[in-house]
Amino acid sequence: MEEAKKRFDEDKRDQEIVYSKAIKAGKRIYYLDVKRNRKDELFLAITESKKKIAGEDSQVFFEKHKIFLYKEDFVKFKQGLEEVIEFIDRNNDNEISESISIEDQDEKLSDKFSIDFG
Repeated sequence: MEEAKKRFDEDKRDQEIVYSKAIKAGKRIYYLDVKRNRKDELFLAITESKKKIAGEDSQVFFEKHKIFLYKEDFVKFKQGLEEVIEFIDRNNDNEISESISIEDQDEKLSDKFSIDFG
């Protein structure tokens, strides 16, 4: 019985939100939650929540999708995110004619974006 309580307390701590930021974007809300794992390490939980209406009675519910991003992946994730944002900005006219190499974008990305994960 004591072991089950200990496990419950640890799981509850896994869900502890240390810091949170909500970003409202149209019908979606993005939650950036910094959480602490069992080893007392911080990680980022990104949740997309989208309001949906279903059925004849127009019942409202929220569809949620989550990803977990760990500290050892922050740099690569940041670089990839910056690269795709830059690609979209440059090709916003919906005419993507060529693929873009990472090497060509490195200098442009560092000038345009500044994301600090800590």
